[in-house]
Amino acid sequence: MKLLMFISLIIIIIIMMLILILNLVSKKTFSDREKSSPFECGFDPKSSARLPFSLQFFLIGVIFLIFDVEITLLFPMIILMKISNIMYMFMIFTFFIFILLLGIYHEWNQGALNWSN
Repeated sequence: MKLLMFISLIIIIIIMMLILILNLVSKKTFSDREKSSPFECGFDPKSSARLPFSLQFFLIGVIFLIFDVEITLLFPMIILMKISNIMYMFMIFTFFIFILLLGIYHEWNQGALNWSN
């Protein structure tokens, strides 16, 4: 038993050393202006930081986050349908989808989904 653990430890150490050596050898390091800059948001780091930001892009991002969270709330409902009353779950699910559709209709009416500007 101890011999098996010792052999396993040696194999793990050898594999770790190989991974470390291969990581150092195969590393493609090159530095340019974009890679050395701290910004990763798509803006040019050497220009002014006070450039106007697209409000439509921001609204689409917020809408995506809202509906992404709503989808994560829908998945447990599917699992709960197996153990709960099907009529009760159907009413909750329908009400939930109705609120989502009402929200997207409101966004559409307010013009947040209009990209013509």
